[in-house]
Amino acid sequence: MLDMDVSSIELRHLRYFVAVAEELHFGRAALRLNMAQPPLSQQIRRLEGMLNCTLFLRTSREVRLTAAGVELLERGRQTLRKIGDDCMAVGRIGRGEAGTLRVGFTGSGVLTPLPRMLGRYRRRFPEVSLQLRERFTEGLVQDLLNGIIDVGFLRDAGPVDGLHVEPVLTEPFVAVVSKRHPLAAQRSISARSLRDEPFVLFARLYGDVAWRRTVAVCEEHGYLPNVVQEAPQWLTILSLVGAGLGVTIAPACVARLHGGNVVCLRLRGGRHVTGLELAYRENEKRQIVRTFAALARQVFETAAR
Repeated sequence: MLDMDVSSIELRHLRYFVAVAEELHFGRAALRLNMAQPPLSQQIRRLEGMLNCTLFLRTSREVRLTAAGVELLERGRQTLRKIGDDCMAVGRIGRGEAGTLRVGFTGSGVLTPLPRMLGRYRRRFPEVSLQLRERFTEGLVQDLLNGIIDVGFLRDAGPVDGLHVEPVLTEPFVAVVSKRHPLAAQRSISARSLRDEPFVLFARLYGDVAWRRTVAVCEEHGYLPNVVQEAPQWLTILSLVGAGLGVTIAPACVARLHGGNVVCLRLRGGRHVTGLELAYRENEKRQIVRTFAALARQVFETAAR
């Protein structure tokens, strides 16, 4: 077996060969490659030398492929096509247009422009595998810090070491009461009116800052809420309120959830607000995350106008 110096073969040798093989004319191939004919002929001879075989049969009147040349033409096209595809795929990943993105969100996030933003992102970047995960805020914070998710939409997380956290939506609190409650006929109330009411609320461990901001609405009027029942999701909380187990204070977006059994009332004179926050790791450099975050800012900013 004759040795072959394949380690010296470069992509340009394949491009030169494919051009000559498709044109079957060195002059036309040289024009196609925007180079002179003598250097092209020299490179083809060098390629044949590295492969230790003849690729072309040359006469004064024609150029024909040998059996080895026919085989290399097919394989060379496949190689160049694959490298081209690979380079485009890498470029799409580098530009944030492809890859995998893991996004977590708190339950109340789906009552905001977030679903519309996710739909727009999926349509704009169909080659991104968008993996969604719903959890409460404290769980999302840990998932971000542990690298389980890439981006999170948190409810009142506040500053977190190791994370970039920015508000994308700010909204007031509302009071939620059963439709049969004496206050249900009011259009707005003071949080003071709920002083003696039993409360249904989410547990503090689901989000400490969110819990404290909610309770602060009551503390502003000199009392702590009497929580008689805890629940993890706003849908559950509102269902229990509708059944008469108590009242609650919630982000204004939960008004999209209520059915015929509860009424959402504006709180007068309250200075406390709640918000949805976009979060990712402080050392995040990937373009896919930056592109996603930019679109999120745009959609939420447009919705707030």
